[in-house]
Amino acid sequence: MEKELLEHRLHINRRHFLSKMSLGLGSAALGSLLIPDLFRGNLGSSETPGSLGIPHFAPKAKRVIYLFQNGAPSQLESFDYKPKLREMWGEELPESIRMGQRLTGMTSSQNSFPLVGSFTNFQQYGEARAWISELFPHTAGIVDDICIIKSMHTEAINHDPALTFFQTGAQQGNRPSMGSWLSYGLGSENSNLPAFTVLLSKGRGNGQGVYSKLWNNGFLPATHQGVQFSNGEDPVLYLSDPEGMRSSERRKMLDHLSELNQMAFQRSGDPEIQARVAQYEMAFRMQTAVPEATDLSKEPEHIFEMYGEDSRKPGTFAANCLLARKLSENGVRFVQLYHQGWDQHGNLPSEMTVQAKDVDQPSAALIKDLKQRGLLDETLVIWGGEFGRTNYSQGKLTKYNYGRDHHPRCFSIWMAGGGVKPGMVYGATDEFGYNITEDPVHVHDFQATVLHLMGLDHERLVYRHLGRKFRLTDVSGKVVPGILA
Repeated sequence: MEKELLEHRLHINRRHFLSKMSLGLGSAALGSLLIPDLFRGNLGSSETPGSLGIPHFAPKAKRVIYLFQNGAPSQLESFDYKPKLREMWGEELPESIRMGQRLTGMTSSQNSFPLVGSFTNFQQYGEARAWISELFPHTAGIVDDICIIKSMHTEAINHDPALTFFQTGAQQGNRPSMGSWLSYGLGSENSNLPAFTVLLSKGRGNGQGVYSKLWNNGFLPATHQGVQFSNGEDPVLYLSDPEGMRSSERRKMLDHLSELNQMAFQRSGDPEIQARVAQYEMAFRMQTAVPEATDLSKEPEHIFEMYGEDSRKPGTFAANCLLARKLSENGVRFVQLYHQGWDQHGNLPSEMTVQAKDVDQPSAALIKDLKQRGLLDETLVIWGGEFGRTNYSQGKLTKYNYGRDHHPRCFSIWMAGGGVKPGMVYGATDEFGYNITEDPVHVHDFQATVLHLMGLDHERLVYRHLGRKFRLTDVSGKVVPGILA
C-alpha cells in the first residue's frame, strides 16, 4: 500500500513538473528537438537511413536553405520569356494549347481567355544565355551560379494543397515536412541547435497564409518538427528561464525531472517519455546557443549593404536570408523560409514589381555570401513557389493592368550550390508558356533530387506507420540527373 501511494505521488509530481516545464520552455515551440537515435523508427536494415545519421551514400550537400516564395510567382515575369504572348496580346488562348485543362473556380467561368505578354522586359545573361526579367537584376548577376528549372509541374491547382504537396509530398495534411524527413534521416550537425528551423516574412503583394502543418513532423517522432523562429526579442518563444530563475536552478530541476521520467519510463516503456526528456535537455542547451547563432549585431557593414537595407529590420525577407546563412553555418540541417505576397490574380504589374524588389537582392546576396565563405558547395539553396501562372489574363485585361490565375502545368524555380550544376537552364516550355516541351520535372522528382544531393535514397528513406511504409516521394519520383554537377 505504501509503495502504491509513493508511485501515485510520483505520477502526480511528474505531471506537475511537465506542466511547469511546458510553460517555462514552450513545448510547442520546441517540438523538433534532438531525439536519441534509438527512437528514430523501427525500420529494417535495408531501409534505414543509417544509424547515427549516416547517409546512404556520399552527399553533395550538407545543408539546405529553402527560400519558398509563397503564393506562386509568375514564371512569365521572371525566368520564362515568351515574346509570342506579346505578339498575340489580347487574342484568345487556342484550344489546341489548353487541351481542356481544368481551371480554378476563379477563371473557369470566364467567357474569354485573352493572352497577355509580360509587362516587363527580359535580357539574356551568363554562359547559358538565360533569359531573366528586369524585375530580377541581382539574380541576373548570379546567373552563372544557379540552375534555372523551367519545366516544373504539379497536379495541385490551389494554394493550400500545392504548398503542402511541395513541403510534404502529399496534398493533404498530417505528413512529415521535407525538413522533418532530413532531420529524421540525417540528424543534426549541431547538438545545441535544432536540425530544422522555420523563418516567416511577408512582402507587399497579395499574401497567402502559411500554417504550422507545413513544418509538421507528421507521424515521425515529435522531435523532428520544425522550430519556428520569431522576429521578436526572443528568437524561440518560451525558451528563456522565468524571471528570477538561475541556470543552476534550471539544471537541478531538469535533473530531478529526468529521474522522475526514468521511473515512469521503466514502468510504462513509453518512448515519448524519453523523447520529452531529450527535448528539455536540448532546450537547456539552446538557451546558450540560440542567442549567439541569431545575433546579427556583429555582422560587418558590407554584409548588410550586400543583403540590402531591409536586412537591418528583423522579420523581413532580407534579414531572414542573413539569419538563414548564420543558422546554416552553425550546423542547422534545414532552414526553411516562407515569404508571402506572390498571389497576383489582379494588379500584377504593380504588385509583382514591389514583391520582386523585396526578394531579389537578398536572394542573390545569400548565394554570394555563401560562396565567399566557401559554403556554397556544401549548401543547397532553393528558390521558388508552389505552381506557376496562366498565360491569359484573369478578369479584365487593360493596356496597363492584368492578373494571372494558377497554372500547375509548367513553372520555374532555381537551385544553387550543393551538387547542382551551375550556370544552366533545364527544361523548356512551348511558345505560349502553357505546356512543357522538354525534360519535365514533377514535384516528387524535385524531392527525390534534393534527398539525393543530401546523400539519401528517396526509396529507402521510409517510415512504417499504420501498417504501410511512407516516404517523402510517396510511390513515385525519380532523381533528375541532368541538373547534377
